[in-house]
Amino acid sequence: MLNFDYRNPTQIVFGKDRLAELDKLIPAGARVMVTYGGGSVKRFGTLDKVLSALGDRTVVEFGGIEANPQYETLAKAAKLAREESIDFLLAVGGGSVIDGTKFIALATRFEGDSASLLFHGFAPVPVEADQVLPLGTIATLPATGSEMNAFGVVSYNGGKFPVNHPSIYPTFSLLDPTLTFTLPKIQVANGVVDAFVHVLEQYATYPVDGRVQDRTAEGIMRTLIEIGPVTLEEPENYNARANLMWSATSALNGMIGAGVPFDWTTHMIGHELTALFGIDHAQTLAAVLPSVWRVRKTQKHAKLLQYAERVWDITEGDEASRVDLAIDKTEQFFQQLGLKTRLRDYDIAQEQIDDIVAALEAHGMTALSESGDLGLDISREILQQAW
Repeated sequence: MLNFDYRNPTQIVFGKDRLAELDKLIPAGARVMVTYGGGSVKRFGTLDKVLSALGDRTVVEFGGIEANPQYETLAKAAKLAREESIDFLLAVGGGSVIDGTKFIALATRFEGDSASLLFHGFAPVPVEADQVLPLGTIATLPATGSEMNAFGVVSYNGGKFPVNHPSIYPTFSLLDPTLTFTLPKIQVANGVVDAFVHVLEQYATYPVDGRVQDRTAEGIMRTLIEIGPVTLEEPENYNARANLMWSATSALNGMIGAGVPFDWTTHMIGHELTALFGIDHAQTLAAVLPSVWRVRKTQKHAKLLQYAERVWDITEGDEASRVDLAIDKTEQFFQQLGLKTRLRDYDIAQEQIDDIVAALEAHGMTALSESGDLGLDISREILQQAW
């Protein structure tokens, strides 16, 4: 197992009918900005319940955060937060709203050009801890795990940029599975795939004898395989949706990634597909991941073989055929959930692969993989395989 530091300060408040507890989770005299997305939290009454639970606190609303949160929108929110002397942020929505709110927390008191916060890759952005606004979340879409980590992704000038800071862990995240019952089926399917791939990119690398991490990751994946189709067909099946919600949170809260290598190749290529063509994030992952594995089978052989046995119960045949079958079953799982697994299914022309590779180069994505040896030539091969 590799050396690691692990810390997660987010308090999880899980279960049904817990919105009233907001009054105890947010400081009594706080000036609160409530952030949300396209309005579904208004249509289904969630926002009214949140505002009621906040009592007599000063509350400022900021809606309209996009599915891929845009820097320009978030900069407006930060400006409003400064003008209103906001000292606590409350994100109500899915991963995009939470990611965007994390950036608002970093930008509100930042004295320089807040766009500069987007160019530090996975390194922590240079903001003093006491300048970061505290935030809490009410997660309404199980997918990204942003409700229990210190990362976010912001769209800017045709690209998608990660932001990271130890002070943007939410102070609390309220996870009520019933708030997800009204989600469109495609958003639920996207959430299952997003969580599944989050696990795989921390798992399907090379062995370091991280037994707890591996077994936990395998348990999350088997759970998603079991409950993914069920929660699509039975949206008010509380137990299925609760297991999806906790799986998505557990997939990216740092626990399964502690002390093991990880490979975010699929995510980095997927980000470019979303930025260029507007494809849903999880749908890019479903189209790219199987091809990453088919191109990198040699480098990932041992873990893919373990994945085949422990997640898919594949124990017969030679090692190469077991790995191939595990990749095929993964692709079929994505398809079972309703996601397409070929770039051409999204009307991407083969010649547009050049544009994707150029975007990867422009954004510095030239040394991907768990070992940093995946250059643009291999990214091109992956994209061609995925077409």
